[in-house]
Amino acid sequence: MSNPIHPTSQTPQDITLAQLKQIMPEAFSEGQLDIHKLTALLSEQNIAPAQEAYGLSWAGKHQVYRELKTPTSQTLVPEPDESVNFDTSQNLFIEGDNLAVLKILQKSYHSGIKMIYIDPPYNTGNDRFVYADDFSESIADYKARAGQTDEDGNLTHSDGMQSNRKENGQYHSNWLNMMYPRLALAKSLLREDGVIFVSIDDNEVANLRLLMDEIFGEENFVAEIVWQKKYSPQNDATYFSLNHEQILCYARSLNNFERNLLPLNEEQIKRYKNPDDDKRGVWKSSDLSVATYNQDYDYEITTPSGRVVSPPQGRCWNTSEENLEKLIKDNRIWFGKDGSNVPSVKKFLTETNDGVVPISLWGYKDVGHTQSATQELRKLMGEKIFDHPKPIRLIQRAMKISSSSDDIILDFFAGSSTTAHAVMALNAEDAENGKAGKRKFIMVQIPEVIDAKDNQSAYEFCINNNMPPNIAEISKERIRRAAAHITSELPESVDSKALDFGFKAYKLADSNFIPWQQPASYDADSLMAQLEKHLDPIVDNATTDGIITELMLKEGYTLTADVIEVDGYYLVTQNDALNQSLFNSKASENTTDTAMRLAIVLDDMTTSKATQIIARAPNKTLIMDRAFSDDANKANIVLQFEDAGLVVGCV
Repeated sequence: MSNPIHPTSQTPQDITLAQLKQIMPEAFSEGQLDIHKLTALLSEQNIAPAQEAYGLSWAGKHQVYRELKTPTSQTLVPEPDESVNFDTSQNLFIEGDNLAVLKILQKSYHSGIKMIYIDPPYNTGNDRFVYADDFSESIADYKARAGQTDEDGNLTHSDGMQSNRKENGQYHSNWLNMMYPRLALAKSLLREDGVIFVSIDDNEVANLRLLMDEIFGEENFVAEIVWQKKYSPQNDATYFSLNHEQILCYARSLNNFERNLLPLNEEQIKRYKNPDDDKRGVWKSSDLSVATYNQDYDYEITTPSGRVVSPPQGRCWNTSEENLEKLIKDNRIWFGKDGSNVPSVKKFLTETNDGVVPISLWGYKDVGHTQSATQELRKLMGEKIFDHPKPIRLIQRAMKISSSSDDIILDFFAGSSTTAHAVMALNAEDAENGKAGKRKFIMVQIPEVIDAKDNQSAYEFCINNNMPPNIAEISKERIRRAAAHITSELPESVDSKALDFGFKAYKLADSNFIPWQQPASYDADSLMAQLEKHLDPIVDNATTDGIITELMLKEGYTLTADVIEVDGYYLVTQNDALNQSLFNSKASENTTDTAMRLAIVLDDMTTSKATQIIARAPNKTLIMDRAFSDDANKANIVLQFEDAGLVVGCV
């Protein structure tokens, strides 16, 4: 549908408001700019809205805006020993609080994710989830405050997650405070043609719909999908047997989102028959009339039996008389066995290559149910370790509708990593059909502690497999086992080495760099003590890989960029930059080479090393201050880079 023509010329204000609505739909209410919301979102001060308009409001909402703008000093550290094919895999598993992780990924993955699927806590009254954290504090301090460690630093049975009981006076508000910043950060990670699917049930579906309307804009609502999660009624239900859940689907920008068609299922294929033995194969009838009236297409048709028929009242045929004659000669119009029926168009199965339009009702026969999901997980893990996993086919349907073979799929409530399993299985299915099958996943899961009293089977599974008893460990183990299972069932015609069944593991950690702390007093001794800490700002337990990863992320390089050591420095190369605008430099002008390169020098910076780096013309070079022998050495080398027209920074 085309946009309506403005009766008058657009003013600069109209254009500005339209642009602002695209950038910040959450600042608008019923199409009008809410200046109080805009101020709360953009102000550096903690401002509560003075006046509320139509929309979703809850206790602590204005605090969410502050938290959303609060940066994190934390970083990610690589864990090669917990990974599979760390050096080559393009898949990621990140262990840590998803709010902090989403903040860390903002620069590297901004507008780079095609599809997000999440299965967050449903707020049933028994859920536990993480509340707002102070990201200026260290992880060690947070663990102590949240109850994860005792006074001596020993782990306790608590993981810092808190129950949200219905008796709580801010029961819904707590859940909304948890969801809002995560969804807002997720939105900025989506591509312009990206889409998000969020599973939910009746407890919060109404609030979630309003929340996502505010964050994504109600004009970007795609569908509310109903998933039939049970195949039989629950006879002990108090009122109704709840046999379904909802999945809310929103586009980053509905104008840019294009959904794919779904392949026909077995039941749909069975509807195709061949009663007239047409040599083109089985077919099914399609209505020849349409509701969009066109007088030129409103005419009488004489059937082979001599009966004269007209379009139904208020409708017309979908083609002209001239073209209808061509279709009849080509035996594409069906008048019934006796030749007297109202004509219909023959749609041949062999010509139905594009598939069918997805519907909003997803039955268990097509996408599975909770029991089949439990069986899938039991088959992999050997026992039932989760009560409500999602079926693989459910996630795959969302991916088939909204992604192609090279896209990145994100799930920041990974749970048992059903989404990762679904990505690998769909890639294998594509490979069997001769397609590329190169979708990539990013899983994020907090290491939620498993209490033996709450889930004995999951706890024993971890202990028996020499794993810490937490959800993240089970999540990683499922990916490993799912990869092995899929590989074992691949036909010989498929090269398993061409498929990515690995993942790079990372964990949330404190920065490798010592933060500046305001001295308790400004006397000379206090200031000198603080300055001495920053002569070499690297923390004692920092690793080279950790430092490189942190610098990569801060410069906007992805976690799958190539890193090699060359002649005493590190060269980071990214061939698939998600946001080319982040890497503008003279080194990339007037060249067809789209690879982005970052040089990192940690130690022993010399003029000869500078010459070698300059010859490679990286987009940027970062040099640790400690790498320079003295100030003169630093000044000369910086001048070398500037004379070559290259960007250099000192850390």
